[in-house]
Amino acid sequence: MTVLYSNIKNVKERIANAATRSGRKLEDITLIAVTKTMDVEIINQAIQFGVRDIGENRVQEIQKKYDYVNNKEEMKWHLIGHLQTNKVKYIIDKVHLIHSVDSFKLASEINNQAAKHNKVMDILIQINVSGEESKFGLSSDEYYPKLLDIAKLPNVKVRGLMTIAPYATDSEEVRPIFRELNDLFIDIKDKNIDNISMDYLSMGMSGDFEVAIEEGANIVRVGTAIFGKRNYVK
Repeated sequence: MTVLYSNIKNVKERIANAATRSGRKLEDITLIAVTKTMDVEIINQAIQFGVRDIGENRVQEIQKKYDYVNNKEEMKWHLIGHLQTNKVKYIIDKVHLIHSVDSFKLASEINNQAAKHNKVMDILIQINVSGEESKFGLSSDEYYPKLLDIAKLPNVKVRGLMTIAPYATDSEEVRPIFRELNDLFIDIKDKNIDNISMDYLSMGMSGDFEVAIEEGANIVRVGTAIFGKRNYVK
């Protein structure tokens, strides 16, 4: 039994326990293994141990790794980091879900590139609930009119919301952040807006994913708890 296998097993057990506490099951939560700085060999080991969703922060990393992962037909790639409009064209045919749409300009470019591939691209709207200047995302008091504009684009489909909580040594400190996004999620769902289906609530990372699940997340983005400390020197 490798460390990687043990880590994945442990994370899934923690997800299952948190899901139970929120009245759900492990199967209701999508685990995205965040593979930034990880070599393809490590990613393929994770796939061997049951990982089916891969998250990358950078377009270049998806381009570099995409053709070399195993079980390509079964794998779902997620762009979870900030996406520049001039790089949309490089991943539009590769990713399953774009988590980080934070402007109409970006959504419009995704729409244009998706149309070229005759597809409808699933996206999440990134909300900066905490208001941190260092984080991307629409503010919780400005998102709604922009959401309505994005919903009018024919080649994108809004499937939910995403946020990145502030770093905290105690995950309980960010519980209100997750709770607020879940409140927005429920409010939007209740409005039954055309071309918006609130299916996915993407929040929670290695340090806080259990609290995020307890507050309604059904997608968690976990890197360090699976792969260990990042090697940014490479």
